[in-house]
Amino acid sequence: MELVRPLLVKREVRAEVTTMRQQTDKSVTLTLRPNKNWQGLRAGQFVNLSVEIEGVRETRPYSPAGSEHAAGHALELTISTHPEGKVSRYLRERARPGMIVGLSEAQGEFVLPAQRAQRVLLISGGSGVTPVMAMLRTLCEEGHAGEIGFLNYARSPELALYDAELNALAEGHKNLHVARGFTRASAGAGSPGDPRLGDSRLKGRFDREHARAVMSEYGEAATFVCGPPALIEAVRAVWREDGLQEPTVETFTPPAPHFNALQFDKEQATGMVSFAASGREAANSGLPLLEQAEDAGLTPEHGCRMGICNTCSCRKRSGTVRNVITGEYSSAGDEQIRICVSVPVGDVALEL
Repeated sequence: MELVRPLLVKREVRAEVTTMRQQTDKSVTLTLRPNKNWQGLRAGQFVNLSVEIEGVRETRPYSPAGSEHAAGHALELTISTHPEGKVSRYLRERARPGMIVGLSEAQGEFVLPAQRAQRVLLISGGSGVTPVMAMLRTLCEEGHAGEIGFLNYARSPELALYDAELNALAEGHKNLHVARGFTRASAGAGSPGDPRLGDSRLKGRFDREHARAVMSEYGEAATFVCGPPALIEAVRAVWREDGLQEPTVETFTPPAPHFNALQFDKEQATGMVSFAASGREAANSGLPLLEQAEDAGLTPEHGCRMGICNTCSCRKRSGTVRNVITGEYSSAGDEQIRICVSVPVGDVALEL
């Protein structure tokens, strides 16, 4: 039955690619239809997407750009490619309608609060536009009556995502103000932006005047920032100088380690680690599961070994693990975990 109807699996979340388009020469936008196991998401969260490339299951995190109220729980992923991006290049070159991909449930705390703020300021750079685009679409679909500012940075107009839609949303929602900055192009490059702002193309990198271009009272706004560290730090610096509350941020860099979490208690480790696919088993040494698998003679795929790239993502059948970066525990059965930063707590079984 699974061969005939791949979405009819009992426990796994899978999705079918229904449409694809290319907004820029270095991106692909996919619309996905998840199966009935999908539990939905909040705007701003991310999912882990899995595809099989040359017989190897590869998993990467992407932030859906669609509204959390999308019809049929449809997901939109806009994926920017780069030369070393194995999965992103594969999806741009090979994804077609009807293709089946694996998904995790939505994750992450970078979300709109349930009680929407009267003023919302959304700031993004590069591929960080996708989670804040999800927030913007959600607010617009809800008919949010408060003021919304949307400030986005890209290297050039040619690499700017969602440009036409942002202009259309600004035209249709009088409470929305949009401006874009291009870090490697002159101000005013590209098509005109929001007519209420005159020329909405901003010069240079983020500063206080950029925030004022989309929201005069930006200090009173609930602010969400997603993008490279330089952008996030620039926003934080202005907020500190103005004595404002720390903005909510999301970045695609390794989180700062909690050193207490990084201490491996090898002497107190208990239980067994089972590697179901290979039929091997070993006593829990207290080290991250990637290292324990290698000590058992296995050669699992891995990349950064810091919990960022998801190359080592593996399905945990049962047991409890502790994330060595955050210190958080997870006892959910049948979940995808990053074995490079997951330490078993007692007995753990992996599909490896």
